Amino acid sequence: MAGLPKSPASPQPPGLQPASEAIWDSKYRLKSVGGAPIDLTVDDTYRRVARTLATVEADGKREAWEEKFLHALRNGAIPGGRIVSNAGAGEHKPSTSTINCTVSGIVRDSMVDILDMVREAGLTLKAGCGIGYEFSTLRPRGAYVAGAGSSTSGPLSFMDIFDAMCKTISSAGGRRGAQMGTFDIAHPDITDFIRAKREDGRLRQFNLSCLITGPFIEAVKEDRDWELFFPANPQELNDPNVELVYRPWPITDPPYRVNERGEVACRIYRRMPARRLWDLIMTSTYDYAEPGFILIDRVNEMNNNWFCEEIRSTNPCGEQPLPPHGACLLGSVDLTRFVNSPFTPKATFAWQRFTEVVRIFTRMLDNVVELHGLPLAPQAGEIAHKRRHGMGFMGLGSAITMLNMTYGDEESVKFTERVAREMAIVGWETGVELAMEKGPAPIMNEMFTIDAALMARRPRMAQDGIELGDRVPGKVLLAVYSRYLAQFPSELRKKIALHGSRFTHHTSIAPTGTIALSLGNNCSNGIEPSFSHKYSRNVIVAGRKTKEQVEVLSYELLAYRTLINPDADPYATDDALRLPANFVDASAIAPEDHLEIQAAAQKWVDSSISKTINVPTDFPYDRFKEIYLKAYEKGLKGCTTFRFNPEAFQGVLVKKQDLAATVYRFTLENGEVVEARGDEEVEYDGEIHTAANLYDALKEGYYGKL
Repeated sequence: MAGLPKSPASPQPPGLQPASEAIWDSKYRLKSVGGAPIDLTVDDTYRRVARTLATVEADGKREAWEEKFLHALRNGAIPGGRIVSNAGAGEHKPSTSTINCTVSGIVRDSMVDILDMVREAGLTLKAGCGIGYEFSTLRPRGAYVAGAGSSTSGPLSFMDIFDAMCKTISSAGGRRGAQMGTFDIAHPDITDFIRAKREDGRLRQFNLSCLITGPFIEAVKEDRDWELFFPANPQELNDPNVELVYRPWPITDPPYRVNERGEVACRIYRRMPARRLWDLIMTSTYDYAEPGFILIDRVNEMNNNWFCEEIRSTNPCGEQPLPPHGACLLGSVDLTRFVNSPFTPKATFAWQRFTEVVRIFTRMLDNVVELHGLPLAPQAGEIAHKRRHGMGFMGLGSAITMLNMTYGDEESVKFTERVAREMAIVGWETGVELAMEKGPAPIMNEMFTIDAALMARRPRMAQDGIELGDRVPGKVLLAVYSRYLAQFPSELRKKIALHGSRFTHHTSIAPTGTIALSLGNNCSNGIEPSFSHKYSRNVIVAGRKTKEQVEVLSYELLAYRTLINPDADPYATDDALRLPANFVDASAIAPEDHLEIQAAAQKWVDSSISKTINVPTDFPYDRFKEIYLKAYEKGLKGCTTFRFNPEAFQGVLVKKQDLAATVYRFTLENGEVVEARGDEEVEYDGEIHTAANLYDALKEGYYGKL
C-alpha cells in the first residue's frame, strides 16, 4: 500500500471558535446514555469514524486503512452528519442510521397505502434520516372516492398527517426531522400546494418544491394555457362529458388505463394561463422562500440510472434526487484545507493533495453502505443494489476568498469547475478500481431488456446495433449512454463498461450547515459564499421551544485576522483590519454570478446541488423572477432563493442589521401590545429569547399562535 502523502498542510487559524465547538459537542460528539462524553476531543471523533469504517476492509488490512482514513479526516474529508454522529455508536444509539438522504416509496392513492407510508416515514425519521415524498400521486380535493362513497379532502390534508408525525418524532428525539414534499406542476391542486405555507404553522416540518417541466416553462414563455389533470377513474373513462388526454404518469397500475406508449388516460380538470401559475409560484417564493423549483425532466434526462429509474422527489435539501425507497449517504471535502499561503500573492491550491484525499474518501464513503442502519428492507435493498453516495465539497466561498478571487468572477467560476471535475474523475477512477477489487454495484451486472421507451430515450442505441428485445448489462447502459458520463475521458468510460463501477452515483453538493459550522470552523456552507463575515445563527436546542442565537465569524475572517495580525484578538467585536475587497458575502453577489458558479459545478455533479441565492429584502420582484428563467436556460436541475422577510420568518442565518431594523409586535392576553426590536432580549415562559425568535415560535404554534 502506498504511503500517506507528505506535503505540508496549509497554515490553520486557532482551534474551533466557541460556537463551532458547541455544535460539535451537541450534535457530533459521542456521549453515553447518561450524557458522559466518550469522544474527548474532535480527533477522538475522527478516530471513532475511521476505526468503524475500516472494519469493512479485509482482515489484515484494517489497521492500515484506519490510518489512511484518519489521515483523510484530519485533512478535510468530512463525512455527512449522520456518519459522524452515528458511526461506531451502536452501543449507545442502536437504532440510528449513517444515511442522510432517503425518498419514500410511492404514495399510492389509497388510505391503506398512505398510512403505510406514514409508518415507513416515521421509522425512517426515527433513525435520523431525512425523507422526501411526492404527493401529486394523490387525487385532487373534491374527487369522488368510490370505496367511501364521498369526496376526498385532497393531498394537502394528507400532508398534514405526515407533518404532525414528523413534529411528534422531532419533539421526542430532540432533533428536527427533515422532509421534502414535491408536487407536479400539472396537478389540479397545484395552487393549494403553492399557497400552503401562507398559513401560520402549517407544513413547517416540510420543505416544498414544485416539479417543473420544460413544456411548462415554454408555455410560460409563449403565454399559453396550461392543463391541470389527474388519472381518470373507471367511471370517468366511460363518461362522454369528461375530457381525456394521455400523459406520462409515475403510476401505471390498474385501474388506470395505459396506452401503447406507457401514458395514462387523464381527466383534464381545468386550464389556466401558465403565466398566472408562474406568477403565483414566484410571489410565494419571493415572500416565503418556497416552494422550490425542481426541473424534473432535466433530473431524469441526466440521471446515470436513466434506464431503470423514474425520479419524482428528492431528499429534504434537494441535492439528492432519488427513486422510490432510494437512499444515499453524504460527505464533503473542506476546500479551505488545501489553500497554501492564503491571502498572499503566493496563494495556491494543493491539487495533488486534494485528489489524494478524494481517492481515500471515496473508499471511505463506499464502506458506509455496509453500515447503513436503514430501518426498511426496500431502502436497504436500494442502497445495496446501486451503492449511491454523494461526495461534495464545502468551504468553496471561503477558499475562493483565501485564494484572492471574488466569488462569481471568471477566475472563481473556472476554479469551481476544476474542483468539481477533479473530484468527479478521481471518484469514478476509484469506483472502477473498487469494482475490480471488491465487485461492482450489483446493478452493473444486471441485464436490462431494451423496450421501445428506452430506445426512444436513447436513439443512438439503434445506430450501435442494439435492437428491441436485446438484453444489455447496466454497466454498458450507464457508461455508454449516460448523458452525464459522456463528457468523461473515453478510456475511463471503456473501463466502466468492462468492469463496472462500485457505485452508480458519486457526487452531490449538500448544504453542510452544522458540519461546516462545527468541524469546518464555520467555513462557507457547501457551494455557497459565506452568508456574512459576522452574523448570528439560529440553532435548535433540545428542550427549548425557541431557537438560540449564536454569534459566529466566517472562517476566512478568522483566518485572515490570525494570519495577518497574529497578536490581535481574532474574536474582537470591532474589525480593526481593513478587509480586502474580495471579502464579499452572499447578499452582495449578483444572482447571475450565483448561477454561474452553480452551473460550473453542476456540469460535473451526477446528482444535484443544494444552492441558495440570497437576495436583499428590497430586491426588485421583476428581477427576482428572471433568476428562475435563467436557471432553466443554463440547464440547472433546480433553483432556490431566499429573501429576508420578517413578516413571514427570519431563517437560520441572520444579520444583526436586519434584526435591529425590524420591530416585532406582541399582543398580550390582556390586550396590551408590546413592541421590541428583533435583536432585543425578551423574557417569556421563564426563559430569555430574542424578540425575533420568540415571535417565530409563537407564530408557529410552539407556545400558541399569535
